Amino acid sequence: MPGSKFEVRFLGCVVACLILVGSASAQWISIKLPRTPRTADGKPNLKGPVPRTADGKPDLSGIWKRANPPKRDDDTDNFDLLDWMPAGATIRMKPEAAELYRHRREVLLGAGRPSQQCLPHSIPDAMLPPVVFKIVQNPDLTLILFEEFNHFRQILTDGRPLPETRQPAWFGYSIGRWESDRFVVMTTGFNDRSWLDDTGHPHSEALKTTERFRRFDFGHLEMQVTIEDPQTYVEPFSLTIPFELQPDSELIEDICENNRDSTEAK
Repeated sequence: MPGSKFEVRFLGCVVACLILVGSASAQWISIKLPRTPRTADGKPNLKGPVPRTADGKPDLSGIWKRANPPKRDDDTDNFDLLDWMPAGATIRMKPEAAELYRHRREVLLGAGRPSQQCLPHSIPDAMLPPVVFKIVQNPDLTLILFEEFNHFRQILTDGRPLPETRQPAWFGYSIGRWESDRFVVMTTGFNDRSWLDDTGHPHSEALKTTERFRRFDFGHLEMQVTIEDPQTYVEPFSLTIPFELQPDSELIEDICENNRDSTEAK
């Protein structure tokens, strides 16, 4: 089946990541951090209280990796947007977009995706693979640092609006605000070259994403993201991705050098 071949491609990516981690022993991949709450035996207490900033807001800072999706009856690869939506949910695409998606998934079998050329996964695709990223939260700026390919996002929280004119970008332009204990991030200004997931869900430059981050305790974070793109999808849709803290760890350098051997993504 196409799905099985697709999973084989991802297995190769996972193996490559494991090799990278195994060769990085000289870097700070394991370090005992002093602000981590611990149980009586010294292990990190992931159920400890939510850390907070000086102004009382939840502090989302830390190194995170997405958790597994809810169990399902079918065999899923966890790289599809539908894996993170309620069972039976559908994504309604415009006819041209549906044909492009079918071509990417069933004909190309995921080949030609931007990451094969060392290009960004973008939103929300960057959060779907089980690879780590780091959130650095400051009063006027929150950074998301992706270990994979050393990519990053800037989320401005200094009160500025989204820019009126902007060069289309892989990660778009993001501004954030707090709604109670939820960090709400709105992003626009995307180019149309990224995929929403590795199965090939497309989007146009009209894409707008709204992410809502919530930290439940010391070790668990959740992001709900709403996708709006009237040129590609019949209606907005949302998915929810859980994350688990990776305590006492640090990012390692991950440089992609495969672009010289890749063909252009379509």
